[in-house]
Amino acid sequence: MIPQSFIQDLLGRVDVVEVVDRHVKLKRSGANYSACCPFHTEKSPSFTVSPTKQFYHCFGCGAHGTAIGFMMEYSSMGFVDAVKDLAQSVGMQVPVEARSEQAQRRAEEGPNLYGVLLQAAQFYRDQLKSAPQAIEYLKRRGLSGDIAKHFGIGYAPDGWQNLEQVFSNYADKSLDAAGLVKQNEEGRRYDVFRDRIMFPIVDVRGNIIGFGGRVLGEGEPKYLNSPETPVFEKGRELYGLFQARRAIRDAGCVIVVEGYMDVVALAQAGVEYAVATLGTATTPVHVQKLLRQSDEVVFCFDGDAAGRRAAWRALENSLAHLVDGKQLRFLFLPDGEDPDTYVRSNGKAAFEGLLGKAVPLSRFLQDELRSGVDISASEGRAKLMQQAKPLVKQIAAPMLSLLIRKELAQLVGVSQQELDTQFDIRNQPAQGPARRVAPDARSILRTVLELLVLEPQLAVLVSRRDLAEAAGLPGVDQDELQVLDAVLEVIGFGQAPVNLGEVFRGLPHEALVRQAEIGALRWQDRLLEPAELEAEFKGAWEQAMVLIRKAGVNALLEKSKRQALSSEDQAQYRLLQQALSMPASK
Repeated sequence: MIPQSFIQDLLGRVDVVEVVDRHVKLKRSGANYSACCPFHTEKSPSFTVSPTKQFYHCFGCGAHGTAIGFMMEYSSMGFVDAVKDLAQSVGMQVPVEARSEQAQRRAEEGPNLYGVLLQAAQFYRDQLKSAPQAIEYLKRRGLSGDIAKHFGIGYAPDGWQNLEQVFSNYADKSLDAAGLVKQNEEGRRYDVFRDRIMFPIVDVRGNIIGFGGRVLGEGEPKYLNSPETPVFEKGRELYGLFQARRAIRDAGCVIVVEGYMDVVALAQAGVEYAVATLGTATTPVHVQKLLRQSDEVVFCFDGDAAGRRAAWRALENSLAHLVDGKQLRFLFLPDGEDPDTYVRSNGKAAFEGLLGKAVPLSRFLQDELRSGVDISASEGRAKLMQQAKPLVKQIAAPMLSLLIRKELAQLVGVSQQELDTQFDIRNQPAQGPARRVAPDARSILRTVLELLVLEPQLAVLVSRRDLAEAAGLPGVDQDELQVLDAVLEVIGFGQAPVNLGEVFRGLPHEALVRQAEIGALRWQDRLLEPAELEAEFKGAWEQAMVLIRKAGVNALLEKSKRQALSSEDQAQYRLLQQALSMPASK
């Protein structure tokens, strides 16, 4: 494990602007630098690099990170390799912390799961060479040796304990943890995958994390996937994404299909920008990954009822992650066809011709809502609005949400204002010319956090003790409270620079810290003077304290309805009321 102190020292010596500029030409833009994002296709720059905060962020696809994160994402490096590469560039030697007892025990129990899975994949690839029945099956499916090699396709031979040839200790627990071996009730161990074509599942860093096995002939299940393991979570991974990344960028589009063979067959035909979910419905994490890869995502499903249900689930899980300027579309293939059969019968040009007919998400949403109601009747239109409300309220893209609401209002015969009222959607007031913007009380803790990220020295103005009384209070966002307290603990009095993105990498607060860093960029764009920034922070902190104290009063009032307040509760109530009655400091 690399010490956090070394990570911070390294990030203090490397310049994220120089690191990014070696790969992406940056231009000065105010206090920051900008470029067209290297992680998705765009015509105007939305990729920002901050030299003062030492992180990058793309306002188009959401890519975000430090110099380490950039090397990991741009060059497909693992964390350790990225750290070593950057350290070498500034003449630093990477130290390694002594292993904990638990880590030492894990190391002694066997190799890491990535190594185990890689060994298994190599074994399966070697077995394919001497399995004529498996080779014949792949040839019948139209696959060449080159495409099989490209995806690392192999073969798990028939038999119960073939992996004994690979692993000298077949009883090793890491084989169970990797999902390769099971044990029956009698204690006999056996291979999970037998007599199957093997499709390695690879993460975005190139590590093999699991397998999908396709039975050669008839048999159930037709496809057998690795179980979820410490390195493999089906709802987060997409088959073929590692191999397709460059093609996705070149095409400006990513196709999402349902099966391994669909991805491989499309690649064989020259459509190399397809990925597949792994035996599960499209998840919100999938959608976020896809939108980071491309401005256009096409979900491709069979045209039957099951395909339309799968498409609807994909739509539902996409709404909260939609971004204006990006497009999600849905393609339904002719009856009896899937991408594999269609592209083999009709070729690349015909398949890509179908892509042009894919239905935009907005139209698919409205078509599905209309299909179950009689819009000629008031009752039907009311039902449509009732069904549309929870869906429309999730749409994260402001302009798309506005346009869909306009179309729905016209469809059901009401004004947009009437529809927004029924949907509990409040119009955002136009922002005035003044630079000082009063933060929304509901997100006041986020505002405090953003200002601390922008200027850590503001931490000297506040005390963590003031936050302690808000723990567990209804009406106070506990996630934001916890991350604010954690950030205050890390930065101390703000005297030494700390890269929060790396401190919280992989921890529960990582996402909120990332959002705070993005917010800090927006505060930076306001070009506030130091005195103005301090005034903003003091005002936000005072509002946060008011919010916390009001929540404390309300909690005690609610408690008094259920039971008599103790003398301590009564004293606390008086203190809170007294604090709320005091005028705010100037």
